[in-house]
Amino acid sequence: MSLTDITQQITKAEAKAGRPAGSVKLIAVSKVQPKERVAAVLDQGHRLFGENRVQEASDKWPAFRETYGDIDVHLIGPLQTNKARQAMALFGTIHTLDRPKLANTIARLAQETGNCPGLFIQVNTGEEAQKAGVMSTETDDFVETCRGLDLPVLGLMCIPPIDEEPSLHFALLQKLAARNGLTGLSMGMSSDFASAIALGATHVRVGSAIFGARVAG
Repeated sequence: MSLTDITQQITKAEAKAGRPAGSVKLIAVSKVQPKERVAAVLDQGHRLFGENRVQEASDKWPAFRETYGDIDVHLIGPLQTNKARQAMALFGTIHTLDRPKLANTIARLAQETGNCPGLFIQVNTGEEAQKAGVMSTETDDFVETCRGLDLPVLGLMCIPPIDEEPSLHFALLQKLAARNGLTGLSMGMSSDFASAIALGATHVRVGSAIFGARVAG
């Protein structure tokens, strides 16, 4: 696979779903990838990337921005409240807003700094004890809470359980988003983004299919 292959597959999935070309944004998941692999994707013109950790992003992206100019980096991993200030300065969008304490912290910092990234609320559609995210039944109330804090909620995000049919979770997320008047859907990864696009994904997260197998570290 390559960036070109993935881009072509996304275009085909958009067309099959009757959606306009370019309606789905590809987040190239660059977590724990060697910098030379990231540079190779940047050299191909791609400018939207996803990171799991604030510290890794802070070590990687300032230098790339000096070389390549404007790059849109999204946080797609869990965010500790004490890292919120740093995350809000680093990322254009945070996909993992998942609890009231974090929402209150982001709202306070946004008031203080006059800046707030776009936000996706992470929904734990599989109700997995080990996974972050608000429960499906709590999503409506949490969206209302975030709106009451004047937070820029763009949509919802989910990571389906690895042993369940992902399209069921994508359909649930789509239903929850529509019910709350949200248009953003961050869902779909390397193995299932075509079905996510068919069910309305606006952002898909693809890593190893673009960069190659991740390097542990």
